[in-house]
Amino acid sequence: MSEAAPPWSASCPLPIEPEVITLGHGSGGRLSHRLQEEVFLPAFSNPALDRREDAAVVVAGADRLAFSTDSFVVSPLFFPGGDLGELAVNGTVNDLACAGAEPRYLSAAFVLEEGLPLETLRRLVASMARAAARAQVAIVTGDTKVVERGKGDGVFVTTSGIGALRPGVELSPRRCQPGDVVLVSGTLGDHGVAVMAARHDLGLLGDELRSDTAPLHELARSLLDAAPGTRCLRDPTRGGLAAALTEIAAQAGCSIELAEEALPVTDTVRGALELMGLDPLLVANEGKLCAVVPADQADAALAAWRGHPLGRAAARVGTLGAERSGLLSVRTPFGGRRTVILPLSDPLPRIC
Repeated sequence: MSEAAPPWSASCPLPIEPEVITLGHGSGGRLSHRLQEEVFLPAFSNPALDRREDAAVVVAGADRLAFSTDSFVVSPLFFPGGDLGELAVNGTVNDLACAGAEPRYLSAAFVLEEGLPLETLRRLVASMARAAARAQVAIVTGDTKVVERGKGDGVFVTTSGIGALRPGVELSPRRCQPGDVVLVSGTLGDHGVAVMAARHDLGLLGDELRSDTAPLHELARSLLDAAPGTRCLRDPTRGGLAAALTEIAAQAGCSIELAEEALPVTDTVRGALELMGLDPLLVANEGKLCAVVPADQADAALAAWRGHPLGRAAARVGTLGAERSGLLSVRTPFGGRRTVILPLSDPLPRIC
């Protein structure tokens, strides 16, 4: 289908969007998308980049490879269920998996702030090593820079990765069709709420709040085996499920409608988000997948996910419509419908 005008392309007559970089430009919301559309994509345009996938697909000889890179700036460095090091490995592994690739090799670059305790760095590096071993990838190259005290906020990590694409796999929102089904592999909002609670020491929200950070390549593999017609895969990180599905709808040239009662959210996370007035669709996840699959393969896909430890709470949450709006909407249990608009900035900054 033809690509719809992206929702973030709408202009506003009021000067509400600044001409300097703000935290909102890194949020996964409208400012992030406009930064890509207006600065990076025009400057670097090429066939691989212009597909706008989480991982680029490139050809090297007879091989098709997926190549991805990401920077991680979470605060605090350690949080319930994970830490910056584990997050950096899993994040790049998952971007490769969402391209239909088997992750193979990673690089790791560190920006360290003067005064960082060596013990903190050792803990993060050890966590990265464990995460790489769990995902069966090798960290084969890297770099280290040190900045002056007060200029780096502890540690920033950038990981890049290469994976081998499965034969015959072609994943892209452009393959989506009206009537396709949207699946998620588990509960939403766990990571964002856990990091926020750790940052602000919100013990009242409960000790069970934990990040969902995990490597998802096995979960992706099980889906592709069970539903070979899978259209596309995303890991809904910055901007949450709403950002991922808004991108898919815009590139597919269609609309997406979710059923509010079908969205899997734990009672603890739901309570915390209600307390803060936040929508679980907009909160980052680090151990979940969303997929668009043909309707006749949805049951097989769900069964495959629910048979995996990381997919036991998988759910069918929505469908694609023929309306070429590029919009995401939610149908309420009472029959109402609301359009989900990405915010200018992230209400929970520094979470991935």
